[in-house]
Amino acid sequence: MIGFFRRIFSSKIGLALALAFIGLIGFAFAGADVSGTGTFGGISGSDRVAVVGDSKIGVAEFSRTASSAVDQIRQNNPTITMRAFVEQDGLEDVLEQMVNRYTLAEYASSFGFRAGDNLVNSEIMQIPAFRGADGNFSQESYEGALAQQGLNDALLREDLRLGLLAEQVTLSAIRGARLPNKFANRYAALLGERRKGSVAFIPSAAFAPTEDPSDAQLQAFYDENRADFIRPERRTVRFATFGMDNVDARTTPTDAEIAARYERDKEDYAASETRSFTRLIVPTEDAANSILARIGGGASLDSVAEELGFGTSKIEATERSDYATSTSSAVAEAAFAADRGDIAKPVRGALGWHITRVDTVTGRAARSLADVTPELRETLTGELQIAALADLSARIEEQVDDGMPLSEVAEDLGIEVT
Repeated sequence: MIGFFRRIFSSKIGLALALAFIGLIGFAFAGADVSGTGTFGGISGSDRVAVVGDSKIGVAEFSRTASSAVDQIRQNNPTITMRAFVEQDGLEDVLEQMVNRYTLAEYASSFGFRAGDNLVNSEIMQIPAFRGADGNFSQESYEGALAQQGLNDALLREDLRLGLLAEQVTLSAIRGARLPNKFANRYAALLGERRKGSVAFIPSAAFAPTEDPSDAQLQAFYDENRADFIRPERRTVRFATFGMDNVDARTTPTDAEIAARYERDKEDYAASETRSFTRLIVPTEDAANSILARIGGGASLDSVAEELGFGTSKIEATERSDYATSTSSAVAEAAFAADRGDIAKPVRGALGWHITRVDTVTGRAARSLADVTPELRETLTGELQIAALADLSARIEEQVDDGMPLSEVAEDLGIEVT
């Protein structure tokens, strides 16, 4: 068979047939591409889900918008999933909103409305999430916020551009809206409308039955309202009350137990120091040194901060470890190294350079075992009493579960049954 095909293809007629056959295959692939997975026409098989005018809604943008919609719903309903969102026709709603948004933008563009880079930039500058510690636009905050939302600069700018175009169209329509005169006249006429009528009262004696109900009627009414004639459940309860007077276990701690608890919590009784601060955070080291120089010249920290447009914050009595946790070890070390009333050495933290003034210093002396023995004895006594009551309650529960009558349990404890 293979030799047969070779002989045909070696002739001129066979070669022409082979070329025609190859061309037919090429047209077949092209036809399949047009109707299937190619990019010759339509939106099937491409990277877009809809086309609005000259704009295309891509698969990636549609997927990202759907995920954002699910995240917003999840703030009020943490259990929502993408599957549940799809089953509730959420994808159709998202697509419809996107198509409407693009349609408004295309409509606005067709009438000459524009949203250029300068207008988009002004919108970005007004978003609070993109501002730094000094209240101004921060490129670092901008990039971090975009990364957190899974966006990039181009996507955000396109979204703002579409929103601005839609806003220009809708605001113009709203501001120019006016109620037709026919509607206004109709509503105005209602205010002066007056009506007159008659009311007739028919007493029940004119239509109520005069004979007694039959047995069948009584039975039917009883069956329909049986719950109204059932006497509520009643119970008789016997109980006995027990307390610390019935506990026979030891509830007084020994000196050894008190000493062991003191050793366990020794850090709580060690000497400690708390401080209060007034803090100012600036973005650069030069700014921190400049402020420090002005304070050294006689100006106050609060007045310098107010003059530069910054704000100070108060940190009330805090320990060194807590302050290091909320800021950093270097910031806490500098703040606790300065004396009361002094300005600590500027140190860089996560939000900027910290300028800290020590307002108050409160020290607490170490407490010995003798100092805290009354306090520990009271604490341990309470713990022993709670444990003894729990053991007694468990013992009573076991006796009742084993079938011992309540009267015998009460007699064993020396209590009365009520």
